[in-house]
Amino acid sequence: MAKDCLFCQIVAGEVPSDIVYQDDKVVAFKDINPVAPVHILIIPRKHISDLTEIGPEDTNLIGHIHSVAIKIAKEKGLADRGFRLVNNCKKDGGQVIYHLHFHLLGGRQLTALG
Repeated sequence: MAKDCLFCQIVAGEVPSDIVYQDDKVVAFKDINPVAPVHILIIPRKHISDLTEIGPEDTNLIGHIHSVAIKIAKEKGLADRGFRLVNNCKKDGGQVIYHLHFHLLGGRQLTALG
């Protein structure tokens, strides 16, 4: 855990959040500035700064995050219509909080990328 990391503080229960799912590996909670009707952040309990810091020992964790995203998407009624799972990596990629996290977005038509 990084003491100055907001997401580590959420994992530790020191900062309140609207948690929608948690287990021994991840915590998922509603984004405080949603850009879609459903906007949930999925974060590992383990502090990993960004996508480039994932090591071989984290392979199962990343798979688990994707499984959790699908579970939440189904629970929120997004699985049939579609959703987006996004990771912003570092400054030029739009990352604001340096704790690995994935945005689960859905509940409306999302614009195509690229």
